[in-house]
Amino acid sequence: MTSTVLVLNAGSSSLKYQLVDTQREATLASGLVERVGVDGARLVHRPGAAASAGADAIERAVAVADHGEALVAVVDAFATWGPDLSGAGLVGVGHRVVMGGPAFDGPVVIDDHVVDAVERLSPLAPLHNPPNLTTVRVARRLLPHLTHVAVFDTAFFHHLPAAAATYALDRTVAARYGIRRYGFHGTSHQYVAARTAEVLGRDQRALRQIVLHLGNGASASAVAGGRAVETSMGLTPLEGLVMGTRTGDIDAAVVFHLQRSAGMSVEEVDALFNHRSGLLGLAGVSDMRDVHERVRRGDADARLALDVYVHRIRKYVGAYVAVLGGLDTLTFTAGIGENDPVVRAEVLAGLEVLGLVLDRERNEAVSRDARVISPDGAPVAVLVVPTNEELAIARQVLALVRPADAAGSPSPRR
Repeated sequence: MTSTVLVLNAGSSSLKYQLVDTQREATLASGLVERVGVDGARLVHRPGAAASAGADAIERAVAVADHGEALVAVVDAFATWGPDLSGAGLVGVGHRVVMGGPAFDGPVVIDDHVVDAVERLSPLAPLHNPPNLTTVRVARRLLPHLTHVAVFDTAFFHHLPAAAATYALDRTVAARYGIRRYGFHGTSHQYVAARTAEVLGRDQRALRQIVLHLGNGASASAVAGGRAVETSMGLTPLEGLVMGTRTGDIDAAVVFHLQRSAGMSVEEVDALFNHRSGLLGLAGVSDMRDVHERVRRGDADARLALDVYVHRIRKYVGAYVAVLGGLDTLTFTAGIGENDPVVRAEVLAGLEVLGLVLDRERNEAVSRDARVISPDGAPVAVLVVPTNEELAIARQVLALVRPADAAGSPSPRR
């Protein structure tokens, strides 16, 4: 009997989904609803072979006020274009939840107590936990007979060494308000670190790894023996690398300065740092492809934006080599990491002293496969490994449920 898992990944303004055959680790259907809650929302559904091939997608405009309505549109897409969820052998639903706080260090079966706990953590991830929760609540109503599992972005970093997780803040204040480094993109970092070892045919327990998750949101991690020992994101997803619209690292006193000198409120500074900074703030565009196009046209602001972006990554690479006491592998992943040879080359340029060397042809070759892009025999293996958070979530769901839980994969409620 097929054991499938429906994975739901709710972002701040999108809902991605994937139906995963856990026995073959194959994608049976995938898609997304984008621009949730604003005009111009669109659903893209890829059934069957198109799910993994990225072709022949079905697209339609939808009117969705929130992530709950987006999920209803997703269920309708399955009913209209397939595969039929009622006959798909569903054993569970996996939900990506961004902030797990100090309470959750692994996947958990969702009940009302878990929902309440995640809601209490929303102030630490205000852009993500609320849509995560809306999706959970509606999914439990639409698919009430299935086991729903929360998989937390922060779980992989839950057991960071105390020296890495602790801010030098008054410890009473920190304890009272749960202030520590939580880290994010943990599901991706964990999957990619393990996949890197698999590609190399190495035992992950013997590897010192750096993983660079470079997408619109970006983060770095240091992984020793399969365990995270450092990560760039902190209390929230704002800290660390330069991102599409987020500042990354910035002097906290900038907040006070803007309040005193510009009269900006906390909410205005929050919006500035999270939505109008990063590549967008420096170059006027948030997509790295647009930054490259402006650089080609001689735009000095775009060139500076790219330089700042690359410089920040290089700082973290050097720091993490020190934290790890050496380096065996460095892996690029996520949208920019997987598809942008220019960024990869600029990040590693001049780092031969750390054992980091690129093979130019391998780096520039277009491929969707996990691959080594350093020369044979290089001191450090440099790889590109496509992330697959949905598969990682499906695996964790399967570990908590049994096929018998599917009870015949009942039809979703409308």
